[in-house]
Amino acid sequence: MSVQEREQKEWLLLVFTLPAKRASKRVEIWRKLQRYGTVLLGNSGYLLPSDPSNEERFQWLATSIRRYGGDASVVRVESIDNLSPAQLRGRFSEARVSEYQQLIQQIQNLTRHGGSGQNTARLARLRNRFQEIVEIDFFESPLQARVRELLEQASSPNSMSKAVRVNPKEYKSRVWVTRPRPGVDRCASAWLIRRFIDPKCRFEFALEDHVPAEAVPYDMFQEGGFGHWGGDCTFETLEKAFRIRDSRVAAIGQMIHDADLLDDRYGRREGYGVDEILKGWARQGLADKKLLDRGMELIEGLYHSPAK
Repeated sequence: MSVQEREQKEWLLLVFTLPAKRASKRVEIWRKLQRYGTVLLGNSGYLLPSDPSNEERFQWLATSIRRYGGDASVVRVESIDNLSPAQLRGRFSEARVSEYQQLIQQIQNLTRHGGSGQNTARLARLRNRFQEIVEIDFFESPLQARVRELLEQASSPNSMSKAVRVNPKEYKSRVWVTRPRPGVDRCASAWLIRRFIDPKCRFEFALEDHVPAEAVPYDMFQEGGFGHWGGDCTFETLEKAFRIRDSRVAAIGQMIHDADLLDDRYGRREGYGVDEILKGWARQGLADKKLLDRGMELIEGLYHSPAK
């Protein structure tokens, strides 16, 4: 049984009180609870998934609370009557999403200002903060991979300059390759490629280490090709690299960005619907090519929608 499966069945609850005159100690305890990644359970106490590390943290914290003149108990619980395991996991995930979104915004602000010694130091601090969040990301939020990718891209300050020098004539009648099981960014990017960049393109799917030599990679975790650059999703990277000037494309780019990166930069919700439809089709077992074709059809419909 995996760690996450065990954590879904057992939880640790810290219940405590502190004298009113101990305000500074209360702040100290609260900061530690935040650092440990706890979730407040109504008025009952603070919750963590049950594992030896979290239990040790709670026990030491309870000892400190008692030393400050308060009362504290660490309780192991198997279930909470009004919250399912999935709902409890959701509360932890929501807390991490908020922290990852703040980090994404900070990384994007950093990349917009180019490279410098000062930015290198800031990037190191952001990496440290990322590791702190990962340590308490008990159920592996999807944003964890996104932030890791953005940090890797932020370490390559010349990536955007490569996009600026793209010659569109070199990208005609090409094979474009991406990862299997395409999602909202890859489907939208394929639509953009076929409609505005390479009408006679062909699309293939490959794993990272098996990209054909003559193919153009897009939305893949490797050097070369087109991916998430400078805080942009792949759709936005292609839009800028090929200088596509179309207000409807720009609006779709905002939708895809918010749905793919989950940072709410533009406050556009339409892409989330496209993303959910694609996830539903993927769960039905559609082949990669069929999934891509259907996704491109969705984006084409979105392009002609009057609501932008």
